[in-house]
Amino acid sequence: MQMRRSVLMVLVIVFALVASGCSEKTTDEKPTVVIGSKLFQESYILAHMAAIMLEDAGYKTDVIEGLGGTFVNYEALKKDDINTYVEYTGTAYSQILKEPPLEVWDPEVVYTETEKGLKETDKILIVSSPGFEDAYAIAVKEDWAEANNVTKISDLKEYASQMTIGTDPEFATREDGLPRIKDVYGIEFKDYKQAVATVMYEAIRIDDVDAISAYTTDTRNEVFDLRVLEDDKNALPPYDAIYIMTEEFATNNPDAVEALKKLDGRIDTDTMRSLNYKFDVDKMEPRDIAREFLIQEGLIEA
Repeated sequence: MQMRRSVLMVLVIVFALVASGCSEKTTDEKPTVVIGSKLFQESYILAHMAAIMLEDAGYKTDVIEGLGGTFVNYEALKKDDINTYVEYTGTAYSQILKEPPLEVWDPEVVYTETEKGLKETDKILIVSSPGFEDAYAIAVKEDWAEANNVTKISDLKEYASQMTIGTDPEFATREDGLPRIKDVYGIEFKDYKQAVATVMYEAIRIDDVDAISAYTTDTRNEVFDLRVLEDDKNALPPYDAIYIMTEEFATNNPDAVEALKKLDGRIDTDTMRSLNYKFDVDKMEPRDIAREFLIQEGLIEA
């Protein structure tokens, strides 16, 4: 009887130790980080860039390419359906936080107010700033611009009422888009057509629209021989790229924050444009583009 008790006690102790070890392993296991993206190539590339950096830090990842526009991604982030994505300061400032336009747009002020507002309003943190701006702009075909001596947005005033503009799914109606152009320049286009970026650019290439709401880092501006017009009245805000994350997830996963912080200041506008070129022209996969860049930068090993 005594022997059976001793054996039973040993088994209980062994079981407890094994269970304790399993529990410790589960606690130390890093979660899968879900990464959202918007509806264009740059967002795909940056999502995969984050994924690779996080994987290098020991996380599993799940990238959702083309999850949706600003509010789809932002609401998903707040609900923990995704854990990070790339937003832009001007978009967060004007669309998410609903802050009024500044008399003179200052990128540092917009960044600071965005950082403060996101944290106070929704406990969302900026965890990395890659270092480039992808601004909205109005672009037209180069030959038309040359023939009509159009170099800046204000030059469109006598033509806009006869023009159709192609926009991404947001620019036509958001406050920092066409409504802002109308308020500042007194310009209203005859019509607009909304589409994802790829379709928008294709529309101007085949003359289905006369102008588009271009992205300044998009190489299709050069490939399709477009002229990006000067925003001579400073109507449009700065749009610096930022990775954002909930405060709770960041606090619980400091290694994830540290992994993304390694991307701080690594990408200037020309670099981002060259990465987009590899997607649009060279037809490379976004993950391959991201991985190649990170290896070149010495951020991961080949």
